[in-house]
Amino acid sequence: MQATMRATGVGRARRRPRSYGEDRVCATDGCRVRLSRYNKADHCFQHAPASFPRLRGEFSDAWASRHA
Repeated sequence: MQATMRATGVGRARRRPRSYGEDRVCATDGCRVRLSRYNKADHCFQHAPASFPRLRGEFSDAWASRHA
């Protein structure tokens, strides 16, 4: 009989990262930037459409007058 007990960690199964294909380039005409297989966007950073974060909460009148 052994004097010590050994156990293995439960951990969790490792999932492979999602990939979106190899040898992809930016969708903008004339741009030859190669996209990562792990980047799901169709455009490179330079040509990606602008996206703005969702604004929450209340805004002061001064802020509203500057951004109207």
